[in-house]
Amino acid sequence: MKTILIVDDDVFIRNLVKDFLMREGFKVIASENGVKALEVLNNQFCDLAIVDIMMPVMDGYHLTTEIRKQYDIPIILLTAKSQIEDKEKGFESGTDDYLIKPFEPKELIFRVNALLRRYGKTGEANIKIGSLYINKKSYEVKINNKTFMLPLKEFELLTFLSTHPNQVFSRGHLIEKIWGLDFEGDERTVDVHIKRLRERFSNFTEEFAIKTIRGVGYSLEVQ
Repeated sequence: MKTILIVDDDVFIRNLVKDFLMREGFKVIASENGVKALEVLNNQFCDLAIVDIMMPVMDGYHLTTEIRKQYDIPIILLTAKSQIEDKEKGFESGTDDYLIKPFEPKELIFRVNALLRRYGKTGEANIKIGSLYINKKSYEVKINNKTFMLPLKEFELLTFLSTHPNQVFSRGHLIEKIWGLDFEGDERTVDVHIKRLRERFSNFTEEFAIKTIRGVGYSLEVQ
């Protein structure tokens, strides 16, 4: 089930869009302003954001810019403004689509589905496990509000294990997946990289841990 984030200070619009999306089979999270929306995204992976432009605290342009800096998800801006300058500002801030109020709910659904298909084809889904967020496009790893830029092989190893939580993989299997069949080193390379990952994250979260399965290999276990 895809999760949609709606950000609008108008409770009528929030509830209207939420109800319609839920009838179409989406999970919906609603937020009344940009600051709260960023808090939601920090704790919950969303597949798409629908953002109103005219909001207090943080307007839709600013929120779109902040989302685009941190998350690789499609964004639809909702606005009562129809001037070309407003549309230009919206696309410059990073939106993928633009819908002018009042709009037909069915048109919003068409645009949501089109964007989800497009993103599904052009990029792999990012990973969210508790407070752990892995952005496969920017190669960033976030835990709570701290961002890590890992060496490539550490990133690929963490990503692979996180994609298959609670599954055990032998050192040989991990060598094949991360380093390739032509790798000339030995399996101790895996041990070294696992040790580094543990040292990086052990003080930041207890929601997951990379466990050693004696005589077998490693598993990323979710608490």
